[in-house]
Amino acid sequence: MTPTQTIEIHPSTEVPPVIQLPQPGRIFADRHARFAALSQQHSLSDWLAYLGRLTQAQHDIALTLDTLAPPPPDAVERARQHGMPPLAALSYPRPANWTDIARRLAEKMAKGAPEAMHAPLAALGAMTVTELDAIADALLDGRIDPDALPETTIVAAALQTIWTALAARLDVKTLAIPDPSELCPCCGSLPVASILKTSAQINNLRYLHCSLCNTEWNVPRATCTACNTDRDVNYRQIDGDDGSVRAECCDHCKSYLKIMAQEKNPGVDPVADDLATLALDLLVDEAGYSRSGPNLLLLGGAG
Repeated sequence: MTPTQTIEIHPSTEVPPVIQLPQPGRIFADRHARFAALSQQHSLSDWLAYLGRLTQAQHDIALTLDTLAPPPPDAVERARQHGMPPLAALSYPRPANWTDIARRLAEKMAKGAPEAMHAPLAALGAMTVTELDAIADALLDGRIDPDALPETTIVAAALQTIWTALAARLDVKTLAIPDPSELCPCCGSLPVASILKTSAQINNLRYLHCSLCNTEWNVPRATCTACNTDRDVNYRQIDGDDGSVRAECCDHCKSYLKIMAQEKNPGVDPVADDLATLALDLLVDEAGYSRSGPNLLLLGGAG
């Protein structure tokens, strides 16, 4: 008779990270792959495929930004002492060549772009630095020109790529969760969504995902990420879906933000899966809730 063997399972002794900095070498490549998967047999397949190409272009450019200088340590320390993010989107100086990056993205996207995008992409390529700076300033301040949505999406993608590269070069030990906690500890931007992560080190902890620099930071579950209440939160999803993407809705402030579960679908991406579930936005919007964080790639619309 074979003796009984006892298998001992030891939980990870590592403390889960409070803040996870982005990895520019893979974040956009992974997102491109997710867009490619989501675009199969989707009612918005052409649009999702276009955004997949845009994230591939972001990846190509991100690989060239490894020498981008982070803020000096004394500036990071001053920001920490004052409870401010070191890469504050509205005040941190953009690299001198950021407009070249926007033009490179437009040039990459012009090849094989839908006919409706030809004129906007050409127009962006001809814009002056002043004009591009004005679009970027308005975007980061939440003011969107409805007559320049396609151009704004390219500018947003350029800023995403740059801020992701900058955030990756920070020392996570110098960062702290800001107050209010719904703002990114690196750049102060709002989150695009939250994600329940599963790994050997992280077991279903909830992280907010920055809409600009792709940093993630831990916040308690079942808490409104806009007003911090834990009493009036409910969850909604499209009937028949697998539950990997739900809307976390707050009856106190009437806001919502999507929450995604890796346990349900390991491949979920906060940006791509958000854009592939616009029907959920319509559902909760009709129920009287307003979205609390932006998706910068949604600015060009879905049609």
